[in-house]
Amino acid sequence: MIIEYNEKYLDDIKDLLVELEQNMISIDEDHLDQIHKDYREKMALADLEKVYNNNGKCLLYLDENNKVQGLIMGSLVKYDELDYLDYKCHKKGEIIELIVSEKTRNKGIGKKLINEMEKYFKSLDCKYVSLEVFAYNKKAINFYEKNGYHSRMEYMIKKID
Repeated sequence: MIIEYNEKYLDDIKDLLVELEQNMISIDEDHLDQIHKDYREKMALADLEKVYNNNGKCLLYLDENNKVQGLIMGSLVKYDELDYLDYKCHKKGEIIELIVSEKTRNKGIGKKLINEMEKYFKSLDCKYVSLEVFAYNKKAINFYEKNGYHSRMEYMIKKID
């Protein structure tokens, strides 16, 4: 079942974010990711603040025991006057986080969450949805591509020491 965020699920959200970051650390070939001692307490609140300050939503997928097994956070992208100098700035939603617990992956939860967030963005007259995905997270990239997303920009990095 998908519901809108309720504060009583904050600890579940924190747990999912930590699980995601642990996964990112395990696949980070550059060894740049970490979990700072304040990560668990601060990241969820920072994400939720971005969501609510930008006309967004946080949706949770609950299992039959009312345990959060997945979440999606999204918000509207804000443009400034300089963006319009070189870009047709149609109204766009941004997926900030999409996490499905490791133990419940491959059961359609991510697809359900994405579909609900896209419905929300359509209700706001968004023309596009964007997201960032970690380049080493091949499973996530494959998932997003299967759901109609494609790369538009590449973010590149080089170690120079």
